[in-house]
Amino acid sequence: MIRPFVRWLSVLSALLAGLLAWPLAAADLGTIRAGVLRFGTVSWELDVLKHHGLDRREGFTLEVTAFASNDAADVALMGDAVDIIVEDWLWVSRQRAEGILVSFIPYSSNVGFVVARPDRGIARLADLPGRNLGVAGGALDKGWLVLQALARRELGTDLSKAAKVVYGAPPLLAEKLKQGELDAALLYWHFGARLEAQGFPKIVGVAEAQEALGVPASTPQLGYIFKQSWAEANPERIAAFARASRAAKAIMKTSDAEWERLRPLTRAEDDATLRMLRDRYREGIVERWGDAEREAAAKLYAVLAELGGEPLVGKSKTLVDGTFWPLVRY
Repeated sequence: MIRPFVRWLSVLSALLAGLLAWPLAAADLGTIRAGVLRFGTVSWELDVLKHHGLDRREGFTLEVTAFASNDAADVALMGDAVDIIVEDWLWVSRQRAEGILVSFIPYSSNVGFVVARPDRGIARLADLPGRNLGVAGGALDKGWLVLQALARRELGTDLSKAAKVVYGAPPLLAEKLKQGELDAALLYWHFGARLEAQGFPKIVGVAEAQEALGVPASTPQLGYIFKQSWAEANPERIAAFARASRAAKAIMKTSDAEWERLRPLTRAEDDATLRMLRDRYREGIVERWGDAEREAAAKLYAVLAELGGEPLVGKSKTLVDGTFWPLVRY
């Protein structure tokens, strides 16, 4: 009598498990098409998301398309070739001011930092005036504007005039720094991290600079961007993607083994580089996103708008309402 009862109990357990799993299987939210830079760091997170089936767990399917430049990804979003790209909220606010309704959820607070040659005696911000300073992203790069704001406040100096500034693409500036043509360079974080691993010291980061200006270092700068009309038609899809993104980051924050798996994608030349990329990436993980963080971003926007003016922020001197998608908070 016991054996048939055990079989019946097993069948019942299987039926119950199936019933419990059924709502998850039925919650088919469709596909989310993400556009990323071909060798960008966003692809690391999305690879983790796909590898661990976090999209399927949340009821959607993630499709990733790689582009050669940010401009190409922007065009793809506007042309509905993709649903989500990564940009900063400055770009989002400017688009909204011009009537193009896009919105933002956080991706990272990482921007960049200044690294210096170890043989030039540069240890702090005050050592940069008079030096050959490379700046990635151009004169209106938001990290460069934040650094200038800090120099004005702490040194009473216009760093754009006090230093011998060279603008250029990050790989070119990194090479010039290694060759000794530059004394220091403000680079995007992953370029800076690679140089750190080679012995080039970090001098000051954009996150620390904005913190000195009264804006928390953890304030996200970059985010996943999407059209408001698409989000309004698919609010549950955006919420599911946000949860999957955070779950991927949780794995990347806690698992060193996951970074070993990601090694080929990061193109880390050695263990030191992989560790530095891992550690710097983890620094940019956004842990909270609520009213306080939104207010901090608006405060930073005001600083940038004052420095960069209309060429940077467009028609609006304040962060435009709707820049941040209201239904994602944590």
